[in-house]
Amino acid sequence: MLDTYTVSFFGHRMIDNFPKVEDQVEKIVRHLIQEKQYVEFLVGRDGDFDQIVASTVRRVKRAVRDDNSVLVWVMPYPKAEYEDNTESFDSYYDEVEVCQESCSAHFKAAIAIRNNSMIERSDLVVAYVERKSGGAYRALEYAEKTNKKIINIAESP
Repeated sequence: MLDTYTVSFFGHRMIDNFPKVEDQVEKIVRHLIQEKQYVEFLVGRDGDFDQIVASTVRRVKRAVRDDNSVLVWVMPYPKAEYEDNTESFDSYYDEVEVCQESCSAHFKAAIAIRNNSMIERSDLVVAYVERKSGGAYRALEYAEKTNKKIINIAESP
């Protein structure tokens, strides 16, 4: 049986320094793919940081190895964007899932519930949180409260 190492990612919707953030994410993803038996990368699709993570995971998988990891888009509830473009999303992400804990919640609460669910199943939380407000900050707070291993790349030099 594979020893799965699960990583979730949370960051601000708007990122100013794409190259720096992308470089930091790439170093982490590359290290995990090389060092862990099997890695499950969990990502939302809610802003710049999520897009950086998804494209970086795909690129590193192609460059390093693609047989020991999976890129999973975790939706808070079924989204029309997915329903209208299922084939495209299914070819981009290795897996697409709807978080069961959040899918019946009010849409304003669903993303936070989905984020907490992702954190609970993670061994590592990678964040890009510069300011003490917003959903990414609340996810980081929850990860700290639940004693998860955390890397906040906004704090990297």
